Amino acid sequence: MLALSARRLGVLALALATSTSPAFASESAAGGPPNLLDPNVGVMAWTLVIFVLLLVVLSKFAFKPLFAAVQAREKALEDAIEGAKRDRAAAESALAEQKAQLEAARTQAQQIIADSRATAEKMRTDLLAQTKAQQEEMIDQARRAIEGEKSAAIAALRSEAVDLAIAGASRVIEQNLDSAGNRQIVDRFLASLDSSKGTR
Repeated sequence: MLALSARRLGVLALALATSTSPAFASESAAGGPPNLLDPNVGVMAWTLVIFVLLLVVLSKFAFKPLFAAVQAREKALEDAIEGAKRDRAAAESALAEQKAQLEAARTQAQQIIADSRATAEKMRTDLLAQTKAQQEEMIDQARRAIEGEKSAAIAALRSEAVDLAIAGASRVIEQNLDSAGNRQIVDRFLASLDSSKGTR
């Protein structure tokens, strides 16, 4: 279409040149070079007609495609800017999400460390309490064993003291006092000695 309009413009320009050439020829025949500054109504009219025709042709065939191309270019630039804004917003959102995930992971790691410390402290406390309970149990067992040994030793000493007292008394009175009644008398006497020691 543009090639067709350019041909039409060329034909119009040729027609203008042929229509104005007689005026130039008459002036040059009149005796001198033509004065280009003198207004010539015919040339002005044809120039105006060609300008209007050229304006119409350009507005119909050149300006619309140019405006459409400029608008398409502007729309492409606006779309690119919008896409860049969307990409930037998505990148900022992804960065914020990564920061949040990193902060959550850091908080979780600190929580795990705190839980591990609390668990270790609880295990330590439990082990100490268990060890203390075992020590107290062992001490109680040792005390009971000592008390048992002490009671057995006291009973053995008492029995031996009874035997020695009876033997000593039998030698003193030269009689055999190894009877059950005499043994009970001596046991009661020793028990009374123990109770009198306890009251002191």
